Amino acid sequence: MTTTSETRGDARTGIVGLDDILGGGLKRNRVFLFEGSPGTGKTTAALSYLMAGAAAGEKVLYVTLSETEAELRDTAASHGWSLEGVEVFELVPPENLLDEHQQQSLLYSSDLELGETTRMILDAVERAEPSRVVIDSLSEIRLLAQGSLRYRRQVLALKHYFAKHGATVVLLDDLTAEISDKTVHSVAHGVVRLEELAPEYGAERRRVRVTKYRGRKFRGGYHDFTIKTGGLEIYPRLVSSEHRSAFDRTPLRSGICGLDELLGGGLDRGSSCLILGPAGTGKSLMALHFAISAIKRGEKAALFIFDEELGLLFQRAKGLGFDLQTLCDNGSLMIQQVDAAELSPGEFTSTVRHCVKDKGIRTVVVDSLNGYQAAMPEEHFLLLHMHELLQFLNRQGATTFLTVAQHGLVGEMKAPVDVTYLADTVLLLRYFEAVGEVRRAVSVIKKRSGQHEKTIREYEIDQTGLKVGPPLTEFQGVLRGVPNFVGPGSGLLGERSA
Repeated sequence: MTTTSETRGDARTGIVGLDDILGGGLKRNRVFLFEGSPGTGKTTAALSYLMAGAAAGEKVLYVTLSETEAELRDTAASHGWSLEGVEVFELVPPENLLDEHQQQSLLYSSDLELGETTRMILDAVERAEPSRVVIDSLSEIRLLAQGSLRYRRQVLALKHYFAKHGATVVLLDDLTAEISDKTVHSVAHGVVRLEELAPEYGAERRRVRVTKYRGRKFRGGYHDFTIKTGGLEIYPRLVSSEHRSAFDRTPLRSGICGLDELLGGGLDRGSSCLILGPAGTGKSLMALHFAISAIKRGEKAALFIFDEELGLLFQRAKGLGFDLQTLCDNGSLMIQQVDAAELSPGEFTSTVRHCVKDKGIRTVVVDSLNGYQAAMPEEHFLLLHMHELLQFLNRQGATTFLTVAQHGLVGEMKAPVDVTYLADTVLLLRYFEAVGEVRRAVSVIKKRSGQHEKTIREYEIDQTGLKVGPPLTEFQGVLRGVPNFVGPGSGLLGERSA
């Protein structure tokens, strides 16, 4: 049996995200446990692990007690795999155990079955001499043992046998036995738990957690993952403190003179801006102006759209003079329609991270957090995910724009989620009534870096885009929605006194 594998470093699992979580992979010459309910992806993960070993020139063996070899190869084919280089040993029970007339009556049949099963496994290992082994699954061995003590002894015996022969072993457990049975947990060098969650609406969610890894620092907590054609895609939980970069915090302008004046010259690079207001006030358009301005500077921008259909967005933007399709075609703009019902927060974070790290995107628009919240199980999870994501983007020198739709139109406004404390800058958009018309006003209620105007300015949206006027100094109570006129002139856009 191969022993030189001990000098090759960790055994990579073939799943990039899992290797990241494990701090490099599985320590060689050790026994690991992958556990999870049926359908969580254990078999797929195990096949990925063996295929990675085969690709590295190692001998690998899959011992299956619960599935047939044909079923395993069908699973591999569904991912586009051929299992070339992977030896599959299908452990079939002896024929006399299937014949009820030849079953033992005076002796417990399990006494014979467990010993026969173990012998067949060891014989297969002796023949294959693998450096990587998968045993699927422990549930069958547990049932044959018919007792916790005998089961533990059997697992310990297998562990010592594989350690003596220098094999890195992954045991699969489908958790169909007693939940409280932690026998293998204490024996295994590391334990990886895969889970599947069923929300009240939308697709199932899957997550993975390393519950134990002796002598190794790993990335704790839950990490989202999906099963796609090609195997598992695991999205390690983002820790923003691990990602820092140096950049120049220069002010970035929107291209709208009045808005830039209101912001004291623009927004600093590597900051976040929350655009808050009721539906129809132009939050998406204002964020789009910043994205277009970044593209004009020669940078790249990304839009993640949760609420609006892309065809309608492209048509509406084209009516305002923005040809988004051309910008997408030349690679300066990336637009992704996000289906909140099908999305996990970890997958979304991974997508944004990929855009910034690998594609060099420096302006990110998330429209809107209302749609993003729909992908989250509870609100406080949204705040934690968003905090890490914003910190990561800020430290990468990316400027982030978030939109949140408030409930109501005029008067008192309420937001479904309060993230104002997370954003570096907060722009508040409001409707107000004046001279028989519904108008719009914008103000800066928070800016952590630099000075900004404390005024309230009116803005309007026409066929050329968004225009911001001078401060509304002749009105009082604009933010309440029904202002009082206190000046000598009208003070409104399009109605200035001579």
